[in-house]
Parts: sequence; C-alpha cells; structure tokens
Amino acid sequence: MDFAFQMAEWADQLTFDNLPEETVHQTRCRVLDSLSTLLGGYRADPARIARKVAESDDGAATILGTGRKTRPELAAFANGTAVRYLDYNDTYLSLEPAHPSDNIPACWAAAETASATGKDLITAIVIAYEIQCRLCDAASLRAHGWDHVTYGAFSATLGAGKLLGLSQEQMVHAMGIAGVSSIATRQTRTGELSMWKACAFSNVARAGVFAAELARNGMTGPNEIFEGPKGVFNQLTGGPFDIVLGDSEKGFMLPKTYIKNWPAEYHSQSAIDAALKLRENWTESQEIESITIETFEAGYSIIGSEKEKWRPTSRETADHSLPYCTVVAFIDGDVTVDSFETERFTDPEVLRLLDVTKVLYNPDLDSGYPKGIPNLLKIKLKDGRTFEERVDFPPGHSENPLNNYQVENKFRLLAEGIIDDTTADRIVDAAWHLEQLDSLDALLGWTVAAALP
Repeated sequence: MDFAFQMAEWADQLTFDNLPEETVHQTRCRVLDSLSTLLGGYRADPARIARKVAESDDGAATILGTGRKTRPELAAFANGTAVRYLDYNDTYLSLEPAHPSDNIPACWAAAETASATGKDLITAIVIAYEIQCRLCDAASLRAHGWDHVTYGAFSATLGAGKLLGLSQEQMVHAMGIAGVSSIATRQTRTGELSMWKACAFSNVARAGVFAAELARNGMTGPNEIFEGPKGVFNQLTGGPFDIVLGDSEKGFMLPKTYIKNWPAEYHSQSAIDAALKLRENWTESQEIESITIETFEAGYSIIGSEKEKWRPTSRETADHSLPYCTVVAFIDGDVTVDSFETERFTDPEVLRLLDVTKVLYNPDLDSGYPKGIPNLLKIKLKDGRTFEERVDFPPGHSENPLNNYQVENKFRLLAEGIIDDTTADRIVDAAWHLEQLDSLDALLGWTVAAALP
C-alpha cells in the first residue's frame, strides 16, 4: 500500500470514540498550553508581522487576539508564529526532535472554516500529533541536513484535511502538494538565529492547510510523495521506513509528548532543573569558579557546540543556548520569558559565567536519550568545593508530567497583561470542556484590549 494512502486511510477512519479519556484530557492540556504560548508571544515582532500580513485578506478563520478573520492558511501562519515564538510550546524527542503543538494552529484554522465541534478538533489534533511523532520515530531529517518542520507537511495537512472533510484520495493529493512544497533545510537553526525560527513550522502549516483546501476543490498532487524516485525516502531520510499508527488498544502518541516548564529549547530543560537544584550550595553566583555541562549528542550539536551560544545577540539564539540557559538559571534561580531580553544576555555577570562554562559531549549519556534528556552539571566553587547533579526527566516530561494546576497556572501567567481575567476564565473553561463544545467561538473568538498592538 502507498505510504501516504496508509496514513490517509488511518486518519479517515479515526473517530473521537476511538480515543481513550487520557488522550482526550492530554489534548485539552495541549490546547490550553498552546494558547498560553500564543499569549506569551503575542507582542513579539514576528507575531506582529505575521498578523499584519494575515489581516490583508478576509476569510473564515480567526487571527487570535484580534477578532478579525482571514483565510485559514494565513490564520494558521499568524497564530502558529505566536505559539512558537517563545520556544515554550510542547516537544517530542526521538530520532528527529519536534514541537507537535505547532500543528494545533493549523487545526484551529481548519476547524473554524468547517464549523467543527470540540470533538472534531480533538480528533484532528490527535491525528496530527500521531503522524508527526511516528515520523520522528522512524527517521532523522536533521542527520541529512533537513529541518524537523518538513514532517509537518504531512501532519498538519492530515489534521486540517480531517476537519475539512477530505476523502482518503484527497488527503493523499494534499500530502503530495504540501510535501513537495515544504522541504526546509536546517539552516533555520544554525549559527545566529533569526525571527524565522518562530515561523518555520507555521509556514509548513500554512502550506498544509492550503494544500488541503486545494485538494478539497479537486486539485491533484504529485504521485508517490514518499516512495517516488525524488520522494521523501530517497531524498530526505536516507531510505524507506514504515510506521505503526495508534489505536484504542495500543494508545496514541500525544500523551507521550512534553509540556515545557521553562521557555527554552527542550534539550536544556534538564540542565535548568539541575542548576536550580544545585543553587542551594552557595549564596551568590560570584562564588562559582567553573561550570561543566556534560550532555548527549543531540544536546551538544543542537544547542551546545556553536560559538554563538556563548555570546547570543538575539532572543532566538539565547533560548537555543545550553550554556546561556544554564548560567541564567544559576544566577536568577529561574528561567522566564524575561531571561531572554537583551539586557539579560549582555549582563556582565552572565558573560563572566559563560566564559567559565564548558559544554562537553559525553557518549555515555546517549543511552539515556531520547527516553530522557540526560544532562550532568558539575560546579566548582572558588573555595574548592565541587558539586554535581544529573537530571533525565525534568518537570513537564511525559515521565514527570505537569498537573492541571501547573498547566493552568502557566496560561494565567502568560495571559497577564494581554487579556482580562474574564476572558482568561472563559478560555480556561472552554479548554477544560473542549469535547463538550458545539462551537469553538468561546475558545478562539476572543479579542484583546483595543490599546494593545
């Protein structure tokens, strides 16, 4: 069976009734968490730019926070950029790391366009997560120079296609269209990072929603997007693979993803946690003589090896720097949205500690990844004392999940100053009762105060 058709057939046949309660509940958590990070990134320049572009057209999908509607693919791009900006949305680690909640804005846009229910939205989100995570389990893109967002051409397309009522054949055509037009190189995440980091998946989601709209109206797509001589298997992954998709007995991938406890690249989360645990051993950061971070291959190559990580000049580089995130945790006792402001990553004490921080690749830690993210911190103080701490499963990991209170508290912290308490209460209530909603207006139809940009 054609690989794309295999995925389309599975997505077409999946219904809300197939989903275990834990999967439904964890989907509610991911929706609320995505709204949290959207609010946190709402004022950022990339989000403003994306909204400005989206507002140039009219349609059926809401640009969240404005009350205005635009074409669904532009809404997916604008909302997805805000969700992704802070690097605070959820994560999945495997042969290829990813942020599966990047798919959610595409599902929001398609759901509004189709006047879908909460149950419909939940089902589509589960489909998108399943496809992306299973592809990440099957083959690395990073190893061949491609970016993880490339898999989103299939996950976002199938999530949107399910909501738009595509047939199995139309889903295959849509994946072909999105697949050939959404191949992204890893240069997005190399060296000094730019605003585009927040937009890379949103661009793929935009293409996926657009491809689903085209296929629904009869557009055909390239054949054999995976198996063809110039398809994914031969061009991107180094060879063919197969995947086994979830069901009510085997379970689904969504609950295996991780909600972030700190707004930093996920491989740094365990280093942050280890740093916070070690802080009780001294009074001031000036007592630290040296910091050594031992990490696994992915942690080293993605966020711990490039010279820019020791002197970030942008938020995007700072939140993708293992040494910087660790140093800030040591100094401040937390890592927050404000930790990545320019005045923080240019602070003299931060720069001093960065200069005495080493990141080492420890092959022995590779066996703990991707099940966990094993970072080992070693600290030497100026009085000669040494301490070390290893963390594999930081708060928010599927082996150490956040509870409902923590997920909701993250939302309320990021919502502060963006929306009023009444609106926040309405969104929270809608998210916790998502499967009961006949309309998504309460979840998606809110606006911010007129004075906000």
